[in-house]
Amino acid sequence: MADRQRKVIATNRKARHDYHLLETVEAGIELVGTEVKAIRAGRINLKEAHVDFKGGEAFLVGCHISPYEHAGYSGHDPLRRRRLLLEKRQILRLASKVVEKGLTVVPIEVVLDGNWIKVRVALARGKQLHDKRETLRQRTLDREADQAMKERDS
Repeated sequence: MADRQRKVIATNRKARHDYHLLETVEAGIELVGTEVKAIRAGRINLKEAHVDFKGGEAFLVGCHISPYEHAGYSGHDPLRRRRLLLEKRQILRLASKVVEKGLTVVPIEVVLDGNWIKVRVALARGKQLHDKRETLRQRTLDREADQAMKERDS
């Protein structure tokens, strides 16, 4: 298993900006053939996506996978609901936390793990405006400190 290549195909940078990520889980995703080819070509957008629970299953909603150019007549719907492949107890635990604590589950990245396409999802709590400002301020301070260290070293 150690010889498999892991490649990040897409990240949801907006999720890291809008939410406090509490815990992450890696899930498989149920796809059709043209979606697999489109994702391998990097034509996936996670910006407006979230996870919805229905009937004891987890679904990725709002994820846009652009149609594959060379698909012919049998393309796919870019915004269809895609089932996430998680263990039953993981689904129940995440769904219960979403219901009782007012949290949400958002995808943070899509990874190519060998031949498998997986989605890393996170249990998240929404940030308020002052939290977002603090994150931006901290990022700016870190960047300035790194630049000062580089200037001092050279």
